[in-house]
Amino acid sequence: MAECEARTQVAVVCRHTGAAEDAASRRTARLHDSDVVVNRALKRVSVRVPLERAEEARAEWIERFPDGFVEVVVAGELELAAYVEGEAPSGLSATDVEPGWEERWREFHRPVRVGPFWIGPPWETPPTDAVPLVIDPGRAFGTGAHATTRLCVELLAELEPGSLLDVGTGSGIVAIAAAKLGFAPVLGVDVDPAAVEAARTNAAVNAAAIDVREGDATTEPLQAFDVAVANISLALVESLLPRVGARTVVTSGYLESDEPHLGRYARRARRVRDGWAADLLERAE
Repeated sequence: MAECEARTQVAVVCRHTGAAEDAASRRTARLHDSDVVVNRALKRVSVRVPLERAEEARAEWIERFPDGFVEVVVAGELELAAYVEGEAPSGLSATDVEPGWEERWREFHRPVRVGPFWIGPPWETPPTDAVPLVIDPGRAFGTGAHATTRLCVELLAELEPGSLLDVGTGSGIVAIAAAKLGFAPVLGVDVDPAAVEAARTNAAVNAAAIDVREGDATTEPLQAFDVAVANISLALVESLLPRVGARTVVTSGYLESDEPHLGRYARRARRVRDGWAADLLERAE
């Protein structure tokens, strides 16, 4: 992708049951995995809004582009952008993406430090003073840079280890981090078979003892775990909470302005970053 302007506060948002990560890398993974050449033109569609309308605009784009979008701050405004094939939706600015974007997407996958961890792609070298989590975005949905993933890992790092369920595991970042923190057993579930495959691959690369299964935790029976993590969406979090049996739940995947209906749970802590929120919940006795 050609994103060469001088910009700040880059965030990539991908909304799906499994992770909030990079939609462009997800598209790339599907192209590479299928070994086909796609000749349809890829277009970048975008809109700019005042910063005071940021949360409202994010909510609109989550509905409009559920597979993901990019957000950047440009000249004091928030720019939202998505990548589409074929005709661009009406009412949005559209530009053709230059050939070669399939390789340039690497530029957007930078390592991050989260608690004791360094999370990054395999072409970067981890430092010696952190626990490395190597995630290949070409096989998953990003490398863990999104705010919601980072917030979940930060909250987990403060908990006493026990058994853990990761709902919507995506590329497996949270589940792998949990295993490295001493949680066991760790189970990651996702409705997307590509995510299940990616999480298993990443777990093997990182020598993490986790189990990953395909399934829908919002409808299928759940076994008991000490801790559950749900980095999914507001609606899915609210449908999951009445069903999960964990005493402690970490939830995310929604905006700072969102207030999940907690039911039998009480909020113990809230973390926010870049307009996103994560909550640490405890079951009320």
